[in-house]
Amino acid sequence: MLRTFRKGGIHPSENKISRGAAIVELPIPSEVKIPISQHIGAPAKVLVKRGDVVKVGTLIAESGGFISANIHSSISGTVSKLEDVVDASGYKKSVVTIKSDGEDLWEEYIDRSKDLVRECTLSPEEITKRIAECGVVGMGGATFPTNVKLMPPKDATPEVVIINGVECEPYLTADHRVMIERGEELLVGTTILMKAAGVSRGVIAIENNKKDAIRHLAQLAKSYPGVEVMPLKVKYPQGGEKQLIDAVLKRQVGSGKLPVTVGAIVQNVGTTIAVYEAVQKHKPLMSRVVTVTGKGVPNPSNFFVRLGASTAYLIEAAGGVPEATAKIISGGPMMGKALSREDVPVTKGTSGVLLLPEEETRRKPMRNCIRCAKCVSACPMGLNPAFLMRDVVFKDMDACEKQHIVDCIECGSCSFTCPANRPLLDYIRLGKKEVLGIIRARKS
Repeated sequence: MLRTFRKGGIHPSENKISRGAAIVELPIPSEVKIPISQHIGAPAKVLVKRGDVVKVGTLIAESGGFISANIHSSISGTVSKLEDVVDASGYKKSVVTIKSDGEDLWEEYIDRSKDLVRECTLSPEEITKRIAECGVVGMGGATFPTNVKLMPPKDATPEVVIINGVECEPYLTADHRVMIERGEELLVGTTILMKAAGVSRGVIAIENNKKDAIRHLAQLAKSYPGVEVMPLKVKYPQGGEKQLIDAVLKRQVGSGKLPVTVGAIVQNVGTTIAVYEAVQKHKPLMSRVVTVTGKGVPNPSNFFVRLGASTAYLIEAAGGVPEATAKIISGGPMMGKALSREDVPVTKGTSGVLLLPEEETRRKPMRNCIRCAKCVSACPMGLNPAFLMRDVVFKDMDACEKQHIVDCIECGSCSFTCPANRPLLDYIRLGKKEVLGIIRARKS
């Protein structure tokens, strides 16, 4: 029997329209707008000024703290502006705008060859340092700096590295294609992460709706000691760290605890490829695979694109915006964010661009809660979403904190399953933000 996590979960329609679309590398954009904050933590500190000439891989902003990440140029050209633009969050963020020179000149320290480099000669400390230098962060959406994950607290001992190949969000297929097309690099990246973490076991966890990726990687993994491929039952939100650890190890991470406290370090598929490139090729994270999809999209695709490119550039490459489109989402339909405009920049955490027609975005009228407890059954964190929404409405933040509102992973399972069409997650997000602010103020 296939494994899965034990608490909550739902089964939304998969809609993996672009699963068969091979990765296509897009031409270099004429301009990129590279945000200096593409990660959880402190924004990076800008190192360039208007008029500076940069190459592909030039460090343009350095880490602004322990939890932060370096930012590199994704094209060669001239810095034209240091400005604020609207990003996927809907807020203006600082970006470095670079005009392409059309030459695609790379920094000499980067190994651009396509040859697989399997043997890693760096020490664990050197691996972690190289990952930090290259600005690698979690590419599944969380964007937590990868080097920090590899430096666990002294009272926690890693036992296994879990590679998250679940990609449970409907529509998204970028990780699926990466597993099929870049399997060897993924496996080498896994062994590098195992070496950095000091563990002898690596698990590549993949939901069973990706049978071709499971077969392909299982065959390749035979020549990588300590690495196994584990098929999982299809269930949302299995891509969440705590849910994935429960599925793979049958261990549950406590409230407020890190995954490494139960012996696990979890990394996304795209992140693992970026680790391989950083350590073996000295290549910074400056490009990624992005799914552009939707039922009305003329050419649903998986694009390999330079960071800082406009989402409008990707949409145009997929055939343009269909007439019936009512909403454009960065990410998937469950956890993604609706864009206020088409020209937001692609970042390290951009997994997909989803174009939805009106019938898929229209909200039904909200009705009174009948206390059916479907949201409670669906919540993978064991929370009571109906009561949390009630407490947010009445501004009872003490009750919200006591009910562990900060443990919410914002998966949307509660809203999806509610028969009264109540916007549970919307209110929980508001309350969570306020409670986190209260906690930070209390600590300071």
